This record gives sequence, C-alpha cells and structure tokens, in this order.
Amino acid sequence: MIKLAIYGKGGIGKSTISCNISAALARGGKRVMQIGCDPKADSTSLLRGGDRVPTVLQLTREKGIGKVTLEDIVYEGAYGVKCVEAGGPVPGLGCAGRGIINALETLEKLGAYERYQPDVVIYDVLGDVVCGGFSMPMRKGYADKVFVVTSGEKMAVYAAANICMAVDNFKGRGYASLGGIILNKRGVENEDEAASQLANDFNTSIIGTIDRNNDIPYADKMGKTVFEVCPESVTQAQLEAVARGIADSFGGAL
Repeated sequence: MIKLAIYGKGGIGKSTISCNISAALARGGKRVMQIGCDPKADSTSLLRGGDRVPTVLQLTREKGIGKVTLEDIVYEGAYGVKCVEAGGPVPGLGCAGRGIINALETLEKLGAYERYQPDVVIYDVLGDVVCGGFSMPMRKGYADKVFVVTSGEKMAVYAAANICMAVDNFKGRGYASLGGIILNKRGVENEDEAASQLANDFNTSIIGTIDRNNDIPYADKMGKTVFEVCPESVTQAQLEAVARGIADSFGGAL
C-alpha cells in the first residue's frame, strides 16, 4: 500500500484533481481510498455523482465516541473508489484540524486499511495550512509523499512554496517527502516558467500538467469525473499522465 497527500492553495482545483487521480488509478485496476481532509467535506463529491457523504466528525458527534462503524463512514464511489470525509466543527466552534486527527485515528482503530486493503490511499488536504491537524497526513505512518497542486499565479506559487518548505522542514522527523508538483494551468503569463522555478527551488519536478479548458468545469458541473463525462479527451489523457507521474515517483510501485 502506498499513501500520498495532495496539498495546494484553496480553489486551485486540488479536490477535482484528487478525484480524477483516484478514478485514473481505479480504472487501472487499483484499489483506491480517498480521504477528504477539509471541513467543507466536498473532496469526494465528484466520485459520488455530486453527493456528499456523512463525515467522521459529524457521525462521532451524533453517535458518540466508539460508536461509529466503517459502514457509517466509508462509501463507494465511481470505479469502486472508497470515499471518506473527515469533516469539521460547527462553523465558529472548535478546531478544524481536530476533524482530520479524529478521522485518521478512527480509520486506524476500526481497521479500515486491513478490511479494504487499498493499493493507494489519497489524502486531499485543505489549502496551504500545514500546522496542527492539517499537517497530520504528512506525518510518519500516514502519507509517504506529498504532491502540491499549483498554477502559475503568484499566490498559488507562494502557497505551494510554503507547503514545499513545510515538507522540507519535516523531513528530518521521518515525515513524508516531496513527490512533485502538479501544474493546473490558469492561462497566466509565464506559467510554465513559474512552475519550473518552484520545482527547481525545492529540487523536485513537475510530474504532470493540466491545460486550462472547459472539460473540468463541465465535469464539475455534472458532479462527475472527467473520465465519466469527457472520455477520450485531451484532459483525460493529461490526468492519466499525472497518475502515471505519481506511480513513477514511487518507483513504478503502482
């Protein structure tokens, strides 16, 4: 089993890319589990036809600690991907990072990985927050590698650099290593150059590029993955290339 975390600035398309990577790997015959680590709890919705699943934190509040089962929190999505959402607190109350900690600890205690035996676990993590519970997917025993989604926009590159710096600072503790950059283009000037400079600054590489087009917004509107609504498209091929890039970063272990 390999485990990876996907980080990036809010609104950069991280969850959409996560869902499509999950779909690409599952279509290739891999058992995939995607864990949404965002209080909005919408990470896996494209794998569920636009529907959201009950979150671990929500069900823990409703049922009580120790009363939640795997059947309560693990749902099947497109291509058999297992979908989990950590969830978050009532807005304005509590710590959002605690939802991630609770979800990951609950999955472990319930033996989710032994039961479902995923080949790949993907943690889709909120924005560029890399402290407290939001850094938990980077920690030893969770993700093996971190992949950062960015465009060439100034704030996206800035956020991506902060994430890469956090990974670099954590590496001495045996945490996840940096797997590479995923460039989700927005059509800004010198976009390839900005992403290449970011990769060079952190001694990593761009593992895949997704051009700006109408396929992803259309698929998002339909509540589905690109593989379901835009088959044989250039975008599908580019998303498959990202999935291959991730596999290559693990030495072809996928």
